[in-house]
Amino acid sequence: MVLVVGSGPTGLILAYDLTRRGVPVRIIDRQKEFTTASRGKAGVQPRTLEVFDDFGIIDRMLEAGTQRLPFRRYLLDQMISEVVPYEDKEPRPDAPYRRMLYIRQNDVEQILRGLLSEVGCEVQRATTLTDFTQTDTSIIATLDGPTGTEKVEVGYLVGCDGGGSTVRKQLGLQFRGVTDDSQKLYVGDVEVDGLPGDAWYQWYDLQRGLLLLCPLPGSRSWQIQASASRAADGTFPAPSLEVLQDAVDRISGMSIKLSNPTWLSVTKKNVRIVDSLRSGRVLIAGDAAHVHPVAGALGANTGVQDAYNLGWKLARVIKDGADQSLLDTYQEERLPVAEWALRTSCSSADRIAKAVMAGDGGAETGLTEETNQLGLNYRDSSLSWNLDAPGAGDSSGVRAGDRAPDSPCPDGTRLFDVFRGPHATLLGMGTNCREAVAQVDSAGIAGLRTLDIQERPPAYGYTEDALVLVRPDGYVGLVTTAYDSAGVLKYLDFLQAPHSKHSGPRLTGG
Repeated sequence: MVLVVGSGPTGLILAYDLTRRGVPVRIIDRQKEFTTASRGKAGVQPRTLEVFDDFGIIDRMLEAGTQRLPFRRYLLDQMISEVVPYEDKEPRPDAPYRRMLYIRQNDVEQILRGLLSEVGCEVQRATTLTDFTQTDTSIIATLDGPTGTEKVEVGYLVGCDGGGSTVRKQLGLQFRGVTDDSQKLYVGDVEVDGLPGDAWYQWYDLQRGLLLLCPLPGSRSWQIQASASRAADGTFPAPSLEVLQDAVDRISGMSIKLSNPTWLSVTKKNVRIVDSLRSGRVLIAGDAAHVHPVAGALGANTGVQDAYNLGWKLARVIKDGADQSLLDTYQEERLPVAEWALRTSCSSADRIAKAVMAGDGGAETGLTEETNQLGLNYRDSSLSWNLDAPGAGDSSGVRAGDRAPDSPCPDGTRLFDVFRGPHATLLGMGTNCREAVAQVDSAGIAGLRTLDIQERPPAYGYTEDALVLVRPDGYVGLVTTAYDSAGVLKYLDFLQAPHSKHSGPRLTGG
């Protein structure tokens, strides 16, 4: 059994991914009731939407949010610009999701909890991890819950418990970085009178302060973010409706009235990351491992991708008997991405600040092609094998470690339809792959689907026929020649065996 601590998007994704693979999971959360706070209100990036596609819930997510939200910028009561981020990003055959989804985080969590419930797993509320010890074979965890204190023995523990992570602190992992207490931002969910709910209203006033008012899809509430002003004694007042209304009056100069606050908080700039994601049988993911500015909308998305990377590996170790060294590739692949997320979000914040200072932009300048996360890759991973495949493993085509693009199939389906589910997928791309695909198929490898598509999809950019092994998390693990069934089988054996970083065969192009 795996104990997952924390039921935000990261914990829920991991719990579902493990459960659908037949791994028993217990997921706990210290909160007595599930929050209705919007928190991360916006910015489900395209790569995360592809995870929701894999889980079969993309339609539920799209229905609960919106992919078109104008950013309307004001100076006092005068509108000075309006832009719609990613409006020109039409779906493509290789990438059906190219626009962000604006959706309340609590709605995301509700849909994920429903999905988890469908496979027989429920979040255990009002339950706190207070202590744990580990041996070579298990974790002994102490939990405080509604019925008292209990000790449980599990095979693995994963901390998805946020920036103040109990799991991280007990492991003694350094959370290096900076916290800036000098600038704080009030944030909350309120109802708004005086504005139509058709845009995200933004004031970047260098004298009066910052004010952002964003309608929340499927709700009467709006999320407000406003500059915190110091009181006469130099302290920041606690967030309240009165404090927020004062900020609205001061910064907007408009007859906007706030009411019915359902969540109020204060945020500050926090940029931190751990040096390690694993200690024996204990791992951490999401905000427990990395926190950074909201610019670029990378926070929850990076946590979701952490869980998506870890889930299939942990299941392979627990269910399929793979060596524990496979879990080292979680850190090998995800820690560089976490570092990228910190750099990118800080760069996005800098771009926004420069645009505000110049008076020619706002939050939209922090959203780029890079922040949609479709270009992230694991090319340097020990799990990425580009074997000697002319025209397949070089820079002209998709390489091992890259995201596996979508593409129409000859029978009218899509590659994403083939990938959907907990399995890995072997693709034969071109007419010369049939025999090799059949040889791998005859090996009867559990958790592997094969498809000989008899053509080379343009999205993959190959000049010769190739075999492509797509991992369960939608990244290419192996690219090799059309005849190399032995190479495919060797790669699949490698996933099971003890190994260290770069302990695979000599590779080319990657």
